[in-house]
Amino acid sequence: MGLWIAAVGAGACALALAPYAWTYVASAGRRRGVGSVPYRPVAVVLGAAAWEEGPSPLLARRLDLAVRLFEDGGVERIIVSGDNREVSRRETDTMAGYLVERGVPADRIDADRYGYRTWDTCVRVRDLFGVRAATMVTQSFHLPRTVALARAAGIDAVGVGDSSMGARRRSTVIGYTREVGAAVKALRDALLRPAPARTEL
Repeated sequence: MGLWIAAVGAGACALALAPYAWTYVASAGRRRGVGSVPYRPVAVVLGAAAWEEGPSPLLARRLDLAVRLFEDGGVERIIVSGDNREVSRRETDTMAGYLVERGVPADRIDADRYGYRTWDTCVRVRDLFGVRAATMVTQSFHLPRTVALARAAGIDAVGVGDSSMGARRRSTVIGYTREVGAAVKALRDALLRPAPARTEL
């Protein structure tokens, strides 16, 4: 009886982790460092918390990676994607302002103001901005899911992730933990391909 329970438990665990494994398989060979990522015309920076004084440390590190990609000629344009409502402290306005302050010309930045979820971002940048190839920029814990979903949306995606723990170690640990559950929704999105919450610019 004990062996049967153990076997059932192991099977259930494997089933629960299967979507998480899918994100790693679907993004295999496409997660790179900023110095080794192949050229793509566009970088897509996924949103995260914005604070009253500017981007959160997590978000700032994503944006710093995009600045490096732009300065090194790895991308020609940057799309910032997030929730630009007041309740979210205007994420994309905050992101664009941060990039401009660091030398990225404003006319090289586009904003997806309704990137409420990762899948929504991927579909919206494909359909509304015409993106067919991109470097996805986020934290390392979020990168496998992001690249997997972008590819499921038909984008030739590679990804660069920030792996530094920095002062927000707790946020990073929470991020990795959250990805196990988020992978289930990601696989569902990849299979069902729902329309994004908003379909306008």
